[in-house]
Amino acid sequence: MTPKPFDLGIMVGRFQTFHAGHEYMIQKAIAVCERVGIFIGSSQESGTAKNPYTYEIRRGILRTVFGDSIDIFPLPDIGVGNTSKWGDYVLQNVNRQYGKSPDLLVSGKESRRVDWFDSVAGVSVAELYVPKIIDISASRMRDYMIEDDSEAWRRYTNPALWKDYETLRAAVLAAKDNLETASI
Repeated sequence: MTPKPFDLGIMVGRFQTFHAGHEYMIQKAIAVCERVGIFIGSSQESGTAKNPYTYEIRRGILRTVFGDSIDIFPLPDIGVGNTSKWGDYVLQNVNRQYGKSPDLLVSGKESRRVDWFDSVAGVSVAELYVPKIIDISASRMRDYMIEDDSEAWRRYTNPALWKDYETLRAAVLAAKDNLETASI
C-alpha cells in the first residue's frame, strides 16, 4: 500500500448541520492523509438557531458516516474570531491530541483562514482548499428541516443519517427562535 502524502490532516468545522459538502471535504482529507483529525468548532454551543446541535450529536453524525476512519475532538470558541490567535489555539489543540502539529489543513477556500498559522514560528502547515462543487450550506440544510422538506434534505445527506431525520429536525425546530449565539 502506497503511503499517503501527508501524515496528519485536520479540518475545523461546526457541522450545524452536516451535509454533502462537508462529507466531500472529509473524503478528500482521508484520501491524502494517514490520519485525519476533525475539530468540531463552537463545541460548547447548542440550542440556538445557528448552533442547534450539541457536540455529542455532531460527533455522532460524523461517527455514523465515517466510522473510525477519522478522529473527532471538541474545539470550544475562545472569542477571538478567525485570526492568527485562533490559529495558535487550533494548533495547541492539535498538539494536545496528537503530540505534533498538523501537516495539512483541509478547508473550503475562505480568505478568513489565510492567516491562521502566520504567527507560529517554525510551523509549516500545508493547506488543501477543496472547491465548493456541491451548492449547499448548513443554513440551507436547517431551512429544509424547518420547512419539513425531507426530500431536499436527503439530497444533501448521507443515507446512513436518513433514519435520524426526525430527531435532528426536532433539535432544529426547538432552537430556531433562539438567536442568542455566543460564537461565530
